[in-house]
Formats: sequence, C-alpha cells, structure tokens
Amino acid sequence: MKAMRITAAGDPSVLQLQDIPQPKPGPGEVLIRVGASGVNFADIYMRKGAVPVPLPFTPGIEGSGTVEAVGDGVSDVKPGDRVAYAGRGLGSYAEYDVMKAAQLAPLPKEVSFEDGAAVILQGMTAHYLLHEFYRVQRGSTVLVHAAAGGMGLLLVHWLKHLGAVAIGTVSTEEKARIAREAGADHVIVYTKQDFAEEAKKFTGGKGVDYVIDGVGKTTFTKNLDALRHRGWATVFGMASGPAEPLAPNSLMTKSITISGGALFNYVVTRDELLARARDVFTGLREGWLKLRIDRAFPLEQAAEAHRLLESRQTTGKLILKTGV
Repeated sequence: MKAMRITAAGDPSVLQLQDIPQPKPGPGEVLIRVGASGVNFADIYMRKGAVPVPLPFTPGIEGSGTVEAVGDGVSDVKPGDRVAYAGRGLGSYAEYDVMKAAQLAPLPKEVSFEDGAAVILQGMTAHYLLHEFYRVQRGSTVLVHAAAGGMGLLLVHWLKHLGAVAIGTVSTEEKARIAREAGADHVIVYTKQDFAEEAKKFTGGKGVDYVIDGVGKTTFTKNLDALRHRGWATVFGMASGPAEPLAPNSLMTKSITISGGALFNYVVTRDELLARARDVFTGLREGWLKLRIDRAFPLEQAAEAHRLLESRQTTGKLILKTGV
C-alpha cells in the first residue's frame, strides 16, 4: 500500500510517499480502508520532533473510511462499516490503517468521508473545551483565538448554538469576514489591534469569562489581561510554539484558572468517545455545526498541506484523500 512516511524529523520535505506492506489487524483491532485523513498541527509537531515519535512512522491521527477486516475478539464493528477516528494512534496518512475497535466512532451514512475526517478530531475537541472546563452557558463571553481556522470556526458555531457571546481573533480582514459570517459577535484583527484591550473594551472593561487558546506562544501571556476576575483560560495547542513559563503567583491577583487539554484524555472510555462523536454528528445533521474545508489534497501532496497549514493562511480544515 502507499503511505506517507517520515524517517527523520524536519521540514515538510521529510514527508515521502512509499510503498509499505499493508498492516494486519491484531486482537481487538480493525483494518480500515482510509477514505480521507485530517491534517492537524499535531502532525506538524511530530514531523518536527517537537512531539517525539519513534522513527520511521506514518503520520496522521485523524481519519475516516470503511472497515476492511477485523481481528479476533472484535464484535462492535464489522467489514463494510463506515467509521471515523481521532486522537489515538498514528497512521492515517495511508491507504490503509489499523486502529483499536474501541477507538472508532460510527460515521453516519449522510456524512461523507471527507467531512468525517475534517470534523471528528476538531469537533470532539470543541466538545470537551466547551463542556469540561469553564461551563459555557447562555450569555458567557468567550474569546477564541484563530477564529477563522478549522478549529476556530467550529468553536464559533458551537458557542452560538449554546447562546454564548463569541469573540474571535484573526490575522487579516478577510479572515475577519469569514469569522463574522460564522457568527462571531466581535472580531479582533490582532495584527492591527491589541486583542486583550479590545476584548476588555467589548465587555465594558470587565474582561471575558473564558479564553480558548490553540496558538500558544504569541497569545498565552496576554490572555491573562483579556480575562475577567476569576476567569478561565484553556490551552489546547501551540501553533505559534510553546508558551513561555508563567509564575503561578501571577494568577493570584485576578484569581485566574488556567488548564491544558488534549483530546485523548477526554475520550478515555468508549462511552465518552461515542457521546462526543454523536453530539458532533448531530450538530452537522441539524445544521448548527458547519464545516469549512479549505482544501483537499491527494495523499502524495501531504508536504504541501503541511506547508499551507504552517503558513497559517488557511480558513478552514485541510484534508488528504487517498483515492482508494
């Protein structure tokens, strides 16, 4: 089978298309014929070596496809089932992938493989970010960084579904337009404005209830200025690099809570995984959760997809299509 392989950490050029043996499912595992794979910053961190992964490896932590074969002891899924998966294991940048059966979510027939691969990771991430930390409710003021990206747009849609006030940061006026079209109540172009000052101005000087930050280094410290007293910030990514260390006593003045999130910690049980995936697909079916796929690349152009994502010029999700 064809797969994108990484044999050494480095820039996007280390992604190489190779022919490798098709894997076989072991006990409790499932062989999936991959229809599409999501492209995520986590893939970039692993490619660069920022998140250590034994070499060589096939990247990709998100995908969708059709069950081709099952290993011993698998009863929840069968050949022919449509599935989506994210957050556990590597290998979706390939024509075939092996996953544990317990880590698969049923993909509704009305959801395409492209949409399934575009939404499963970021959709379930949005779910835990809005339900496991600060409990967002009607009227909550929430600041979302990178609001015109794939993750940011899903968060804006979900916030509006919950009745919250969505404030987004973006880098350009074009991205501001896209965030507003998604429903953002206020959009800050951070290349021209101080996002903390603008957030406080929009909230009458109070500051926002909650900041959701997948950017990291360039936003983390200033998040504290944007928050109200007893506000909450959750960091779930580091698109601009790891944030600088923070002295814990700096949180005391405003009694701020900071937390960190990673999806795999919030889909620990099968019941938890299925509940989050079900809510995501329900949102798509009911129309309040909308997908924006920026570009779909063929598998062999994974390096170009990485370059585009790293440029932070995307407005929506990037996916790879295997064509199998």
